Amino acid sequence: MRTPLERLTDAQNAHDVELFASCFAPDYRSEQPAHPGREFSGRAQVQENWSSVFAGVPDFRAELLATCRDRDVEWGEVSWHGHHRDGAVFAMRGVFIATVRDELIVSARLYVEPVEQHDEDIGAAVERLYRPPGHDS
Repeated sequence: MRTPLERLTDAQNAHDVELFASCFAPDYRSEQPAHPGREFSGRAQVQENWSSVFAGVPDFRAELLATCRDRDVEWGEVSWHGHHRDGAVFAMRGVFIATVRDELIVSARLYVEPVEQHDEDIGAAVERLYRPPGHDS
C-alpha cells in the first residue's frame, strides 16, 4: 500500500488536481512556518493552489527523495522541478511533515523553498544571512 506522500507525488506527476486534492482531509490545515501569512485550511484551497501550479509549470515533476512514518506523522523530502510558461527554470526543495488520519493528510508543515539558481559559497551566505561584526551593508 502506498503512503499518503507517495500517493500525493503520484498525483502531482499525473497533474491530476482532483486526485491530488483527494489526498487531503476536507478540513486540512496547512502551515509554512517560514512564511506564516501563507497558512490556510480546506481541501478546496489545496485544489485551487495546485490548479495554479500545474497551469504555471506545465512540465511540473515531483520526486519524493526520502520518507519515513512514525504512527500518524509522515515526513518527506521533496524536489519539485520544471519550467514556468515563459521557459524560466522552476525548482523547489524541502521537507513536508504531514499528520495523517484514515490515510488522509489532515495537516502539514511545509519547509519547501525555491532552489537558488546562482552559486553562492558558504562564506558569502554567512555574510548575507547573519551579518557578523565588520559586515558592510
